[in-house]
Parts: sequence; structure tokens; C-alpha cells
Amino acid sequence: MPSVDPQQLRTFVTVARLASFSEAARELGYTQSAVSQQIASLEADLGAALLLRRPVGPTAAGRRLLEHAAPLLVRWEAARADVARLAGASSARLVLGATPLAVGGSLGRALGEVRRAYPRTEPVLRVLAQDVLPAQVATGEVDLALIDGLAAPSDPLPLPEVGPLATVAVDEQPVAVALPEGHPLAGRTGVALADLSAARWLDAPDLTPTTARLRAAAGTDGFRAATRYRGTDLHGLLSLVATGHGLTLLPEAVAAAAPGIARVPIAAPRLVHRVELVRGSLPEGPAALLARLLTTEAS
Repeated sequence: MPSVDPQQLRTFVTVARLASFSEAARELGYTQSAVSQQIASLEADLGAALLLRRPVGPTAAGRRLLEHAAPLLVRWEAARADVARLAGASSARLVLGATPLAVGGSLGRALGEVRRAYPRTEPVLRVLAQDVLPAQVATGEVDLALIDGLAAPSDPLPLPEVGPLATVAVDEQPVAVALPEGHPLAGRTGVALADLSAARWLDAPDLTPTTARLRAAAGTDGFRAATRYRGTDLHGLLSLVATGHGLTLLPEAVAAAAPGIARVPIAAPRLVHRVELVRGSLPEGPAALLARLLTTEAS
């Protein structure tokens, strides 16, 4: 079986994405002839033509390789980052990734303790969507991450397999449907999620459960998006809920604190808003201390 050079694979993915050898060369910092040589070598190793030249685009074999390329490159970068972390005796940096609804009071307290223990460290917090964070932890772009999502009580979040990562729950809260204060359901003490399948919903995958996730949780069809919201700005989402553009699921505490919004707890099925700490191997330092503090506070 031929061995694939990760750099050649990365070059192939870049050429296919940009549909241009010259543009790929500029992005990667190579000459165009070097890019052509890497593609030719990869095609020779695999025994198949991967790219059409005029116009530039993947062949059938190339399209199949692209399906494998992204996870292969992530795993390769994850392996490099994991070995680098193990080889380092210590690390003074602290880069934390977090989904918008995973940032809470316990994080602020824990960061305060880290600052006192490592006064020269300047923590960096990157607020990102859930789908990108596990890979960023695996490849070392962030040291650890706080990721939130909808789950059954005590069930782990369904995260992608991107490397040897450890996860631990740091928070679970009840969930509620957030709706405008004047909504007919406002004031109810509880509602079954399935009973809301025909309602108007906000589809905000970077912040709240997708409509597909709601259908799976409720075990029924429906949950059509009335408004699609792309981004991680929670205040923008809440303003759309308050002005009647759709419902969404939120942690009860978040919905309760939002002006112009009523909350109704989800009575069935049993669901929680779960926050998990995701980490790889960490040398002793501020990131390892933060992980211990968050885990200890949750236990």
C-alpha cells in the first residue's frame, strides 16, 4: 500500500479547493512547478489521476480522496500536536476555546486562580462554533475547550472523532424554550418538545440545537426553520426571539435573564444543556491548571 505524504495531500486539497495550481502555489508559498510536481508524485503513488488540468477540478478518484483528506489531515496535525505537548516539559501559554453558551461564572473564577499562579500568562479566549473546536483542540490551535450542547441527563455530547481527546462534564442545566413574552405559551409550567414541532423555529447552529437535533430529540418530524441565524452573537439571537421571529432552546438561566423573553421548561423528553471540557494531553502549566480547576469545581 502506498504511503501518502501529508504535505502532498495538503497541496492536493488546496489545488482542488481553489481550482487553480497558481492560486494554490501563492497560498502555500510554493512555486507553481513545485505544486505540479507534488500533485504528479501523489498521483504516481496512488496510481490514479486526481485532478483534471483544464479546467482544474477533481476526477472521480480525486473526489473520493477529498472525502478522506480532511479527517486524515486533522488526525496528522493532531498527532504532531500531541507528541509536541508530551515532549514539552512545560507550557506558559493558555489558549481556551469555547462555544458562546459554555462561558460561565466558574470559568471567570478559575481564570483568576490561573492568573495568580502564573502572573506572566495572558489567557486568550476564542469563542467559536461547536463543530470546529474538537479539531482545534486536537491540532493544538487551542489548548482546551468548553463545548456545550443538548443531551439526555448524564449522556456525553456527540463530538467528532478527531484524536485522543478526553472529555468531562463541567455543567448541566435544565433547558427551556425561549419565546416572546406575549406568546400564548408564556406562563406555562412545562411543555413537551414534540408539541412544538409545528411552531416557527430559529435555526442558529452556532449557538443552539439545530432543527435536525430537535427532531431527533423529540422523535417526530417538523421543527422547520422560520429564520436562519448564522453567527455566535447571543444578543442578536435573543432580539430575534423577543420580536417573534422564532423559538429556540436555551439553558433556563440564560432565557430567564433575557429581557422581552419568556421561558417554558421542556417537560419531555428529559433534556439538559451540558457543558464539557475537551482536552488532550497537557504539560504542567496554566492550561493544565485551568483544566483541573474546572473539573474540580464541577465534581
